[in-house]
Amino acid sequence: MLFRWDWLRPVLTAPVVPTLGPVHPHALTVDLFEATVVAAATERHFLPYDKDRRWSTEKQEAVLLNDVVHHPDHTLIPTLLTRGRGAVKVFAYGHRSDILDQAVELAVKLAAVHGAASARVVRPLGPEMSHPRGVRIQLQDFTARHCPAPEGPVRHLGHWPSPVQRTFTGFAQTMAADGFAFLDRQVQAGRCGPVLAAVLEGHVVGAIGPMEIRPDPTGAAQLMPQYFAVCPEARGHGLGRHLWRAAMHWGQTHGAAYQILQTEVGGASDHLCRTEGLTALGFVRTRTV
Repeated sequence: MLFRWDWLRPVLTAPVVPTLGPVHPHALTVDLFEATVVAAATERHFLPYDKDRRWSTEKQEAVLLNDVVHHPDHTLIPTLLTRGRGAVKVFAYGHRSDILDQAVELAVKLAAVHGAASARVVRPLGPEMSHPRGVRIQLQDFTARHCPAPEGPVRHLGHWPSPVQRTFTGFAQTMAADGFAFLDRQVQAGRCGPVLAAVLEGHVVGAIGPMEIRPDPTGAAQLMPQYFAVCPEARGHGLGRHLWRAAMHWGQTHGAAYQILQTEVGGASDHLCRTEGLTALGFVRTRTV
């Protein structure tokens, strides 16, 4: 076994696992960390519960096993992302005052060794932070609250009339920076679950999707992350909240136990989730070095 749980568990201030990202606290075990190492040993191998396997046939990030730093009071786990020009990320767990300096030094060294174009340090932090920055990890627990049927002009994209459905491509091109051009290609190819769309005056102006449920490492049903956006000109009318509530209703009525969301601290989605009563599990700060 590579990791000692009595060393690792005390420094896991937020449920973030290298190559997998945020997970439900009930799935945070030493076995899960070990599984990422096993996957690294098998070239481009996907773990069964990896959310990235929806979009690719090959895993593009792996743990650099020989460069892991594991001590009683801190652990550094580096990964190599092979997509594009390559990137090294060092996940820094621990409370030492110099842990960021150590992580930066390791990230820079490994980026040079592997010819990666960028080096980053990923720092998971606990939910008790008084002045948070970065990305907030939030939990929607479908077993704890009722998610009512949605209001407003929101439906499954396929349930809108054909002329309305065809406007989704124009919306997707407008919101390409939010991933919707990619999602539009997946929808047209029939490679993903349904998309929920908000429509005004016969045009799609907002969407959330794809709606898909998959088992997590413990076998619990997890509503997977979605792309989510509203056109700038249609904002300010509550469509984002209608879309989000429609997605939560879909997840609950289709048997999901929970969803993990990541929101930029202070952003519109972060504010929405906070006002909807989600549970904050912690934060992730990413620093490019």
